[in-house]
Amino acid sequence: MHPTDTLASAARALTSHPTRTWLTLAAMAFATAAVVLLSALGEGARRYVLDELTQLGTHLLIVIPGRNETAGGPPPLLGETPRDLTLQDALALLRARAVQRVAPVSVGAAEVSAGALSREVSILGATADYIDVRRLELASGRFLPRGDPERGAAVAVIGQTLAEELFRGANPVGQRLRIGDRRFRVIGVLSAKGVSLGSNLADLAIIPVASAEALFDNPSLFRILVQTGGRESLDAAADEVRAIIRERHEGEDDVSVITQDALLGTFDRILAALTMAVAGIAAISLTVAGVLIMNVMLVSVSQRTGEVGLLKALGARRSDVLGLFLAEALLLALAGTAAGVLLAYAGVWGFNAWLPDFHFVVPLWAPLAAAVVSLVAGLLFGLMPAQRAARLDPVRALAGE
Repeated sequence: MHPTDTLASAARALTSHPTRTWLTLAAMAFATAAVVLLSALGEGARRYVLDELTQLGTHLLIVIPGRNETAGGPPPLLGETPRDLTLQDALALLRARAVQRVAPVSVGAAEVSAGALSREVSILGATADYIDVRRLELASGRFLPRGDPERGAAVAVIGQTLAEELFRGANPVGQRLRIGDRRFRVIGVLSAKGVSLGSNLADLAIIPVASAEALFDNPSLFRILVQTGGRESLDAAADEVRAIIRERHEGEDDVSVITQDALLGTFDRILAALTMAVAGIAAISLTVAGVLIMNVMLVSVSQRTGEVGLLKALGARRSDVLGLFLAEALLLALAGTAAGVLLAYAGVWGFNAWLPDFHFVVPLWAPLAAAVVSLVAGLLFGLMPAQRAARLDPVRALAGE
């Protein structure tokens, strides 16, 4: 048989049973759409997390107090040697040639009040370089002043939610507020940037790090953010930071220095693996759709034994009959895959319109992988019914046996 005749005959066979064909197409389409949508969800989550990490700043080292290390002696062999990071440690890092800026960070929580209104929020102690290291923007006013970081001024920069709740539409810049038992003057308001890695930037107050240490009576820093001149200087800066801290901590290598690139790479690998795993689980539904194609084809073979017998009596070879039924399965898989991809992109568009802050992103490989898996499933599961039709005896088939 000519290939065009084979395809035309397969198409007529599908259209002659529209209900059965549409149900099979729907199963294949929904299975394909599930693979693409779940892949888009995983890729969107990966990009969202990486974007959030990038918003922390660029070319950063994060210095964390304490270091998990393997210790000798009886089990357990996992020891921990915590030691406080101090403001003096942070300032000492400025000696490193590869370090451009240093932003010590102290964190706590306190009640913030203005007049009769009060609100419990996070308090962040920082220095003037924090705004550049974290790439923050101001809606009004100015950021923390430069000067001696060890002498904290009674000034504060607040987020927009805190400004709205405490000052009810009035300009907060220049106003007084109380944080804990201390009074501060508002000198700036942050631009609304939402939530960054669990920290609500709109509902916090930033004060000088020395003021935060006095407020919470805690000289220990939460983190030290170190900005380098570029990606190529990250490793050199990390080595210098460790050497300076080791020198100040009596030879102890008792801090963890995390490079931003390492953090990004770790999250990228984890989320990419999760995306592939989710897509693989969704691909199982394509196998189920392939089983449905097999059942449909088996029914088709039983209903068309007379047609097969006539074709063989007219000289059709076994390969012609095999190709005819495989073409039918292939057309089902192709049409279902195309419909599923279109359905998936429509779903992505709908989700992105509904969730503007989180975007589903269809990776290039997802529709291609879904198409390959669905076509392979259609052909594999259509092979058995096709072989069954090809093995029919023409005489018995014409007799309807």
